[in-house]
Amino acid sequence: MTVYLVGAGPGDPGLITARGLDLIRSCDVLVHDRLVSDELVAEAPDHAWVISRDGVDQTALNELIVDYGRVGLDVVRLKGGDPFVFGRGGEEALALKAAGIAFEIVPGVSSLAAVPAAAGIPVTHRGISDRVTIATCHGADGNEAEYARLAAAGGTLVLFMGLGRVEHVVAGLIAAGLPPETPAAAVSRGTLPDQEVVRTTLEHFASATAGLAGPTLLVIGDVAALELLPSISPARAEPALH
Repeated sequence: MTVYLVGAGPGDPGLITARGLDLIRSCDVLVHDRLVSDELVAEAPDHAWVISRDGVDQTALNELIVDYGRVGLDVVRLKGGDPFVFGRGGEEALALKAAGIAFEIVPGVSSLAAVPAAAGIPVTHRGISDRVTIATCHGADGNEAEYARLAAAGGTLVLFMGLGRVEHVVAGLIAAGLPPETPAAAVSRGTLPDQEVVRTTLEHFASATAGLAGPTLLVIGDVAALELLPSISPARAEPALH
């Protein structure tokens, strides 16, 4: 019996991997994040224990999956995006390893590139950006040196967990030397039917993103000015999960 750290993908339930969906459908215990779609949670078998991690701190969560793993159950720890991209999957893997519990990492489609792509924004583009820097806005708050590193990185900045900090991000990056006219985009609820995209420049970013729903990914750099979606979008088919 094994604990599986599974990435659910960026939001659209159809973007989970085939391996991840198979594991959900055969698990004994499903421990899922708040942002995982209800459609995927509903794929757990009738006999499975389904547990939301809402209100459970990371230490208690680690103990929970270790305890279920110890009693010989197949446990799926279902995480939004990819377990190893701001998913704290590394911490859970270390806890399982320390406890001697067998586990497997099942990568997921990360929001890092999938959410911008759903908005028609390539995070790299020949002649425009040949590098991507990812960060959370938590780490940069009030840290001039961190803003300086981000501003000097070049290419594309992709910032997670930044919706409530856009004003600070803008001020920090401009103070660090990033031009106010730098293109910027925010993608709210990326890959979902109610996805919303805001395109502007860095100096107007805070006002333009006011009122967006989370989760929202921030993309800063020249690629944010690109819009590579067809003028008429094809009909969206609902994923056939059952």
